[in-house]
Amino acid sequence: MPAEPADGAAETAIETRGLEPVPDSERSGRVRELVPTWVAANISVLLLTMGAGLVIFNKLNIWQVLVVAVAAPVVSYGLVGLISIAGKRGGAPGMALSRAVFGQRGNLFPGALIWVARWGWETINAVSGAYAVLTVLDLLFGVRSSTPLIVVTLLFFVGCTFVVSGLGINALRVCSTWSTYLFGAFSVLVLGYLLFTTDWSAVFGKPAGSSAMMIAGIGTIAAGGISWVPSGPDFTRYLPRTASSRGMVSATIGGAGVVVLPMVLMGAVMAVGTPDLATAQDPVSFIGELLPTWIAVPYLLIALVGMLLINSMSMYSAGFTAQTLGIKVPRAWAVSVNAIISLIFGFLLMVVATSFFGSFISFLTLLAVAFSAWIGVFGVDMLRRTAYDGPALLDTTRTSAYWYKGGFAWQAMTAWGLALVVGLLFTKVDWFGGPLASTWIGENGLGWAAGILTSAALYAVLPRTAPVETVATGEPELAGSLSN
Repeated sequence: MPAEPADGAAETAIETRGLEPVPDSERSGRVRELVPTWVAANISVLLLTMGAGLVIFNKLNIWQVLVVAVAAPVVSYGLVGLISIAGKRGGAPGMALSRAVFGQRGNLFPGALIWVARWGWETINAVSGAYAVLTVLDLLFGVRSSTPLIVVTLLFFVGCTFVVSGLGINALRVCSTWSTYLFGAFSVLVLGYLLFTTDWSAVFGKPAGSSAMMIAGIGTIAAGGISWVPSGPDFTRYLPRTASSRGMVSATIGGAGVVVLPMVLMGAVMAVGTPDLATAQDPVSFIGELLPTWIAVPYLLIALVGMLLINSMSMYSAGFTAQTLGIKVPRAWAVSVNAIISLIFGFLLMVVATSFFGSFISFLTLLAVAFSAWIGVFGVDMLRRTAYDGPALLDTTRTSAYWYKGGFAWQAMTAWGLALVVGLLFTKVDWFGGPLASTWIGENGLGWAAGILTSAALYAVLPRTAPVETVATGEPELAGSLSN
């Protein structure tokens, strides 16, 4: 069992607290801090590429893109906010709380899958950040991309990510707040430039696409948010138990939506005049071509900080996940494993892959399916649960209240496994297609939704084996806390 950290584990320059639940005396966070957290989690120029894809591939008009850009963050970050409530209730990271649901051994299976999925997410962001650095070097100094330079920029980006994620929650909060202000200011500047330079007759004259493609677009944009759901509790564990649950959900949706909405719309507008934006191997370089240098350079630098923060948040959570898998290192060093992996796969994606956008969308789609099966089970369990047993979460032996039978909660494992299969049956990407991908659910890109509903329904009807709780926290039922 890990040793209990000293008091104030999160108040020092480097956060030393790992999986241990945060005691009430250290819960000094505020709900409003979630707004810049989820703003920072979405500051990525890839949203421009995805917005362009809605116009080029999904054939949507600007009004349909607007619906997608509003609906996607409400759906995905609504789930993030709801699952985040478990963080204030249990005071532990999401994948540590997951031990209470799947059992100490059973949790290794969804934990391993989610950890591997984070490799891909961090690789995508590392590549985007490296492209941003390369574009700025080209714009300012005329330095062209080369394989050695790609290696250097990847090392620079991943190294900065490792430092921020290693420092912990306080560093993430400070960086998120300042990046929110800067990115907001320059986004207004870019929007103003587009307002006066865009051929709006072409934008508004584009015919509408099908409803099916609009639903599929919501699924595509929402997939990025779905990937954050298991991490939600990681950023709310320092909130007091009395924090408003409604406020947490609203702050999460609002923080994400204030970035997703304008970025997706901007990408859609840009795609009307520059359709190649949706298919570019290096989508970031298009910013330099579409905007004047005096806007493009500072905008890309701020977006670079945003992408660094996205990766830092992901690695921060991945460090906890690695610890739940039994990697016996401090939290600050647990992130190093993912840093090395993102370097390797980032190099392969930048140098070897032929379609960045295709690889990105395929990854997001499969990632959403992998996470959705966990979401349904964990969400239903959270609705039933009145408390998390802190000592039992850390006790990985047979004495743990969350040992269940042989270390497995078979009800949760059954629901999760079957839902994972169901989600893949309805999923189709560039190199994989499930046998039911041609159905209405598959055609509309709703394999992830099928996974959530399947796992939730199965887990809700299967008989439940309640653990023997050794510690009672007095935490109210979720239904009651949602009324706060």
